[in-house]
Order: sequence, then C-alpha cells, then structure tokens
Amino acid sequence: MPPHAATLAPTTLIDSDHPAVAAFAATHARGNNDRERAVALYLAVRDGFRYDPYRIDLSPAGMRASTVIAQGHGWCVPKAALLAAACRAAGIPARVGYADVRNHLSTERMRQTMKTDLFVWHGYTEVWLDNRWLKATPAFNLSLCERFGLLPLDWDGRSDSLYHPFDAAGQRHMEYVAQRGCFDDVPLAAIVETFRTTYPGWGDEGQALQGQDFQADVAQETVR
Repeated sequence: MPPHAATLAPTTLIDSDHPAVAAFAATHARGNNDRERAVALYLAVRDGFRYDPYRIDLSPAGMRASTVIAQGHGWCVPKAALLAAACRAAGIPARVGYADVRNHLSTERMRQTMKTDLFVWHGYTEVWLDNRWLKATPAFNLSLCERFGLLPLDWDGRSDSLYHPFDAAGQRHMEYVAQRGCFDDVPLAAIVETFRTTYPGWGDEGQALQGQDFQADVAQETVR
C-alpha cells in the first residue's frame, strides 16, 4: 500500500510536530536524497538514545516519540516511533510495525519478571523509499551490541533491516514468531492489553523493573 496523508502527519504518539522532534530531524536528516537522510536519522536514533527496557512507561506520555529525546533513552517501541516521527518531520513517509519475537536481548532479571522468552509487540519502523516500504529497527545502540556480542544492525535504505537470527559468535539470537502489522500511530491500547495478559508480573504500566539498572545488569552478565 503506498503512503497516504497519515504517514506524513503528526499523531498523538508519533508527534512529529513536537519542537524537539523537528529540531532533531533538522539536525540529523543530512544527505542528498531521502534515502541518505533516512539512513542518517536511523543511525542517530539507534546510537543517540540508549536501549533501556527497564524503564518502560506504558502511559501515553511515556510512549511519545518526543519523550525518547527528553529522556535520552527508550525501548524498541518508542525508539521506532521516534524514527517514524523524525522521518515525517523531514518529509519522508513513515509508519510503525510490530512483531512477536523470541530470544530477544535480555537479562536474567527481565527473564524472571516476564516468565517467558516471548517478546510481544516488538517495534520497528517502515520508511517509504523508492516506491516501497522498507523496515528499519533502531532499538539496540552500537555500544550495547558490542557489550552483548551482537552484530550491530545497520540499514542502507535499500533493503529491510530486522534482527539477525544469529549473534556475532554464530549462536541463535532472534526468532520472529508472528507479525502484528503496520500502523500510522502506536496502537497503545492493544499493546497495553497484550502486555497485561502476557506479562502479569510486569505491572499495569510496565513499572515492575523501574528503579533497577539495566546497564549494571548488562555489565554484570557480560563480564569477560
């Protein structure tokens, strides 16, 4: 399906009209064409904001694209929303997509809290380039990938960029179980409901792990 007006418009959570998002796009959307600008935005979102799944806030305020900029960190869903918002602010059609995955990057604390290795509503971004939608996943920042021994997920704006099935050592890392589709705005109500039923220990707004230190757990579990 080709882009329509909503894939360039601000929404409640993909708030591309927020001053911080507009400024971010103006700073980082550099290049001679839409592909180069989109790739530059991808790298800026991927590496400019730490991936932190311990600070999940499922409230509308916590899930806005602009909140990632304000906090300096995010998890896969709001980071994908930020890339979509920044692309829209730069005049490039974008939307958000989701899948359920297994073997996601996690810590022992996360696994014990979730009681499952299934991560529902894993977020990515779809960007319209060369008359087709391309997937890009800006969740894991480069330094975190290096710490966990994962191949950094690059994107060239010519093909889909989803998680590698194997890590840098050749061990299985990620398995896509089911696609949930693409949306013009973050489907927050559906995400919250699925989280409540899938992760009963997570808390209504994902507060179970708030107050814990994801970076410290990563450091402890990846000591060489």
